[in-house]
This record gives sequence, structure tokens and C-alpha cells, in this order.
Amino acid sequence: MLITFSCKASGNITMFGDIATQLIKMMGYCDNVPGAIDTEDVPTALDNLEQAIRAIKQQQIEAKKAGTLEEKNEDELDDADYEPEISISMRAMPLIDFLKAAVKGQCHVMWQ
Repeated sequence: MLITFSCKASGNITMFGDIATQLIKMMGYCDNVPGAIDTEDVPTALDNLEQAIRAIKQQQIEAKKAGTLEEKNEDELDDADYEPEISISMRAMPLIDFLKAAVKGQCHVMWQ
């Protein structure tokens, strides 16, 4: 399933459903599709998402320091099988920029 975010201040963003619903929950909303964020609530949703991403990054740093973060050795993997992991913080960047544009343009956000 794909989920598309839209608002008048920015172009649409389409994401895989599992990633999009995870980000929607991080913004503080239930993962119902379709859904919307009222104009006055967009700054709070943006702040919630940024805080959640910072917390995840901090957890990864702490796990790496403690040696509990599993890292794959690229030399041990076959080139055809190797796909680098894309972190949730990287996947969230387009949505964060999208929400910033919505705040600046003072418009609501919808997803379907």
C-alpha cells in the first residue's frame, strides 16, 4: 500500500504504507487512512515528529556505544544481496520538509 501526503504549500509526497503509518504515529496521530491534520495542529505534529526522530537517533547512538546495535559487515555480504538499510530518520526528512512548508504556507495536511 502507498500513502500520499498532500497540502497546498508543497508537492505531494508518496511513501510505502508501513513507513508512512509509522511516521503518522510519531506525529501523534492514529494511522487511519485517509487522515488529516488541521492547519493550527501542523506545528505540533512537526515538533512531535522531530522529537521522535531525535529520540530514535539517540537510542541508536547509545546502542552503538553499548555494542548492542547489529551491524552487517559489507565484506561478508554478496554484492547482489547487499541493500543498505535506510533509517527512519532518513525516510522522515521529506515529510519534515513537507510539514515545514505546510506551517509556512498555513495550510492543512491530508493523507490517503
